[in-house]
Amino acid sequence: MARWGMAIDLAKCSACQACVVACQSENNIPCVPPEEARSGRILSWISLLPELEGEYPRLSMRLAPLPCLHCDNPPCILVCPVKATSINAEGTVHQIYPRCIGCRYCTTGCPYTRRMFNWYKPEFPGDLAMALNPDVSVRPKGVVEKCTLCHHRLIQAREDAKAAKRPLAEGDYLPACAEVCPSDAITFGDLDDPASAVAQLARNPRAFRLMEDLGTKPKVFHLAKGEWSGGSGNRT
Repeated sequence: MARWGMAIDLAKCSACQACVVACQSENNIPCVPPEEARSGRILSWISLLPELEGEYPRLSMRLAPLPCLHCDNPPCILVCPVKATSINAEGTVHQIYPRCIGCRYCTTGCPYTRRMFNWYKPEFPGDLAMALNPDVSVRPKGVVEKCTLCHHRLIQAREDAKAAKRPLAEGDYLPACAEVCPSDAITFGDLDDPASAVAQLARNPRAFRLMEDLGTKPKVFHLAKGEWSGGSGNRT
């Protein structure tokens, strides 16, 4: 049984946001109007975390891609009163939309703010409706949305491997963000396979997990670009 995880090399990331756009398109995430964005009601399953360094006036900023970290000990699951969020045997944290009552306890419980509430009925006017991914549902208003590591792609990869009468191999299954990254900054795979690329990067001296002291045990690692200030995470 695999344990899917991700490593994001900040030395390679150019903050181009191709991962953000790919996630938006792949998972049928509607665009939020400017007035709602100003109110903080943005729908984005992956965003760029800003990290300020230095002292005024010599400040610099780094941007780190931040999807749901799919923690091994996720606090969001503990606070959901209807069990709308759960973690499967492979360590992927899911959201069961028909069960969600929109109480948003999970958004409060997530220390990484990686859950978004869908305030309004999603709209895809004109030809945008023709671009919807048929493998992913369009969530109704009033539910919490989050990254699923493009779980629908895993299902398709398993079916293809089964049809070819072979086991699932590394590289058969990639989330949209990892596939489109032009600088190969995002590596995805099985953390329990010591030979996999992502497992080797997780053991890299530059690897760290955000706010690891909380004990959430994220399965998304970041690789520091030079000297990391430690304001958003701890080195491992």
